[in-house]
Amino acid sequence: MAGSLRREALPDQASAAGTQPGAEPRPAGTPRIVGIVWGLLILNTLGSAGAKTIVPLPRSLIQMVTMGALVAAFTLALAVNLRLSIRPSAFVFLLTLLLIPSVISSANLESGFGALFRCARLALFIGTLWLLSRWWDGGLTFVRHHIRMYLAVLASVAAGLVASPGAALPDLYGGRLVGALWPLTPPQIGQYAAVITGLTVLLLLGRRTDRTSAAVVIVPSLVLLALTHTRTATLGLLIGLALAIGSLVLTSAAARRFFAWAVLCVTVAAVGFASALQTWFLRGQSQENFSSLTGRAKVWHALLAAPRTTTEYLFGAGLGDKSFGGLPIDNSWLAVYNEQGMTGVALVAAIIVVLGGVALLRPPSLSRACAIFLISYCAIASYTEAGLGDASPYLLHLAVAASLLAAPAATAPLSTPEVPRRRVPRWTRRSEVS
Repeated sequence: MAGSLRREALPDQASAAGTQPGAEPRPAGTPRIVGIVWGLLILNTLGSAGAKTIVPLPRSLIQMVTMGALVAAFTLALAVNLRLSIRPSAFVFLLTLLLIPSVISSANLESGFGALFRCARLALFIGTLWLLSRWWDGGLTFVRHHIRMYLAVLASVAAGLVASPGAALPDLYGGRLVGALWPLTPPQIGQYAAVITGLTVLLLLGRRTDRTSAAVVIVPSLVLLALTHTRTATLGLLIGLALAIGSLVLTSAAARRFFAWAVLCVTVAAVGFASALQTWFLRGQSQENFSSLTGRAKVWHALLAAPRTTTEYLFGAGLGDKSFGGLPIDNSWLAVYNEQGMTGVALVAAIIVVLGGVALLRPPSLSRACAIFLISYCAIASYTEAGLGDASPYLLHLAVAASLLAAPAATAPLSTPEVPRRRVPRWTRRSEVS
């Protein structure tokens, strides 16, 4: 996979690179250490709570590993960018503003000292993104890092499934796939599988990878996604790909062919396998349980009905574990409202609107299609998953989208060496005058 994801620039980026006078010079190349930093950020956002693993891992050890990964990521990013060269980014700027309501609400210690710890974690996370923004140039570098790192995570899930099918498909989760080597929940695995599947499909359509390498990513990821029975990830993948490929239909014949075949396959599957698809989608739940979104709606109503002071309404109750009354909120907007108030909700909405608006204004390209897929996936998943207001995989997805939408940095113009003036003897000049 690493060899197949070629590093050539997109044609429209290569032509635009030297046509922007006054733009900052393009870096000589993205250092390999940047990929290591990205992998450490992904490790930090894997979480510390989940299913029981084959070898029991103390939560304190998992938290030590994840937080150590974040500190290491920030240190390495600082070491590779000692000059603190950053690129302007509305996305990271809005994330920085999100720190303000987070700190204001957490300073009250209503959620305990853990809230301040989470604020420090978010600050380190955002600081690392600022340092990495130097290499955001509209290319596919971070897409490749994203696919490789999450593919490694899914490989650990598959290894756990092979090593202990009982631990990987426990009755506690209704037989849904979990992480047996590292504590990962079914929604997490489904999210990672859906995201790298969508990105790899787009790379294949853009001829940035070959079919064999794409199949190595797509086929196992779809199998793991099916085993998780994650409806949100499945819908996010289908809708996100439809929007992303739709943005390429007018300029790419491959996208038009893929779109036509996809519509045909979906139609045949809907007609021929309707019963099986319905069974998979319902996951054995009753109609009442399904209509209440597996009990999420009850938590949402209780959260909205809870009394709040003016300060709590504006700035929230402080960063916590995304739960209310001991139950998970499972909604990004309500989680942000609970922890960072309406100020946080407005800032998160601004992030989605700004990224989506920039994507719509960009000319059709593979980078734009990948960004549209990631933005739409995060927007869809935000309804039943939390994470847009804190360091999470969703913010990493949006960071990749921001890197894809960044204007290409111009290459430094070649300097023309100064030609020394030839010294003319005085007697020659006198003769010319005469």
